[in-house]
Amino acid sequence: MAETVVSCPGVAGLTRGPFGTVATYRPGGSVPGVSLRDEAVEIHVAVRYGRPIPEIVDEVREAVSPLSGDRRVDVMVEDVTDTEEARKVG
Repeated sequence: MAETVVSCPGVAGLTRGPFGTVATYRPGGSVPGVSLRDEAVEIHVAVRYGRPIPEIVDEVREAVSPLSGDRRVDVMVEDVTDTEEARKVG
């Protein structure tokens, strides 16, 4: 799912959210920026400057929806950057 998100145009990277806690934990490590909940998939991203943010959010939601099962897809934009490297939160 994380690879799908970062491949979306306009997405600079995943972030851990404002408090540095957003991640999915699995054997072998964690996936920062993606939190799987019973009712929703929560995705935290930094986006690149230059495209409308709602357009980027819609594209991320559309890309992830087939992978989310019956869960709602919530996309939070944590940062806007003018570089390829997203600001690390947390």
